This record gives sequence, C-alpha cells and structure tokens, in this order.
Amino acid sequence: MRRIAARGQLRVCIWPDYYGVTYRHPRDDTLSGIDIDLSAALAKDLGVRLSYVESSFPRLVDDLNAERCDVAMFAIGQLPQRQALLAFTQPYLQSDIYGVTTRANRVVKRWEDIDQTGVVVAVQAGTFMEPVMRQALTHARLLVVHPPATRERELESGRADVFMTDYAYSRRLLDNADWARLVAPPRPFHVMPYAYAMKQGDPAWQARMDAFVSAIKRDGRLRAAAQRHGLAGIVVR
Repeated sequence: MRRIAARGQLRVCIWPDYYGVTYRHPRDDTLSGIDIDLSAALAKDLGVRLSYVESSFPRLVDDLNAERCDVAMFAIGQLPQRQALLAFTQPYLQSDIYGVTTRANRVVKRWEDIDQTGVVVAVQAGTFMEPVMRQALTHARLLVVHPPATRERELESGRADVFMTDYAYSRRLLDNADWARLVAPPRPFHVMPYAYAMKQGDPAWQARMDAFVSAIKRDGRLRAAAQRHGLAGIVVR
C-alpha cells in the first residue's frame, strides 16, 4: 500500500483477450470490460494514476510474484493451486463451465455429447477449465491450446469439436460469431468463484483490496459495471 502511494501509481495486471472483463478491441486498441471500469474506480479511490500490465493466466503467478503489477484484475478463478501461491480478495463474480461448438457440428449437440470417444475437447492453457476438464473427461480427448493458437481456430479448423470456457468469454462468441453455438450444462457442473489476486505477504494491501470489493458490492458499482458488460447474471453479492 505504501509503495503504491509513494509511486502515485497503481499497476494492474490484465489479460487483454478476456471479452467483457479486460478486452482490447482489435480495431482501435481501446480497453473495455468490467475490470477496466472497476480498476479505474479503484485507482480513483486510492487517489493514484492507473497503468495496465498485460498478463495472462499462465503468467499470472510469475507476474505478481515478480511485482510487475500490484494486483491482477481479470476475473481470477480461485483454484486451490493458485490459492497456495497468491493472496485473494473475496469473490465478486462466479461462473460455471460452458461448451462452445459450431452450428454445423454434428457430433456435439448436447452437454452429454462432450465426453464421448472420438470427441476432441479444447481448453485454453492456464485457465481453470484445464485441470477441471482433465479430471472430468474419461472418454473424450483433451486438447490444451497454447498461444498463438486459439480455441476458435482449433474449432473452426475441425481439430476440436468443442471448447470449454466461462460465461464471460462465451459472450464474445455469441455476440460476434454467427457460427458459434453454446452448449450449457443441464445442471451446475463446476462453478468457480472469481476474485482479484495479489502477491502474498502484504496483509494490509490484501485487506484494502477486500474492502474495495465490499464497497463496490454495497454501493452498486459492481452491479452497474456488470450490467454494462453483460455479466449481471454472474455477480456475487
């Protein structure tokens, strides 16, 4: 906390490919999403300048522990392996896992079609879907997608039949790709709480971030930001 005040700057790690959360628009390089709005609110509350550091789920732990940023604000799933290495606020969003396939795909029509022999299921490397689906699948083959490859490209090429993602990212496809079709679980499958993450060892900063999350829940800023970006349905009160 004192370092941030002395620097006069809050450095926030984001993943700029996270639609609705921290998304960089390819046409004009502008950033938008719930955590772009809320990181600006945090910097205003702290009375400091705001700067963004591009990160990703695979780089998250290293970026925080190397102090490249003060906090990661891009809907970080509270996986046990992350909780062992990082400090977290209380949750502010939560999401189940969803499948995305193409409208033309004849193999995957329902959730029950996913874990079948011969089906290829793609996940983004480093996301919470990777360990969950690795454990859950017993018949289908798991394809872990590493950049610069993308889940969309693997799906459109036919190398994958379906990819697994969360509610926020599924909106990107449904809002922008007329070929995409959502495959939702018939009942809760693996609901993951999302929070903000920090380096361990600074309880004052963790407490300040947790107080911020409490405040935005209480004063309506969280709900308003979620509504602006189509995420009101996954807000944690």
